Amino acid sequence: MTKKLNIDNCVRKLRFNNNEMTQQELAELVHVSRQTIVAIEKQKYTPSLELAFKISLAFDKEIQEVFFTTE
Repeated sequence: MTKKLNIDNCVRKLRFNNNEMTQQELAELVHVSRQTIVAIEKQKYTPSLELAFKISLAFDKEIQEVFFTTE
């Protein structure tokens, strides 16, 4: 049986380090709802690869700087 990866992120920290960007502002930048950003930050939702790249690009970061596994 394959173990499911636990994917963590630092989206909330990056928002605050980026002029205290709101969840709504990030959502508008990457074309999703604010609720989607909330769910990602709370690790209730793992974004698609495309959305993960969009979020990373919004912060001018490499994807692995924003999303990472914790084992």
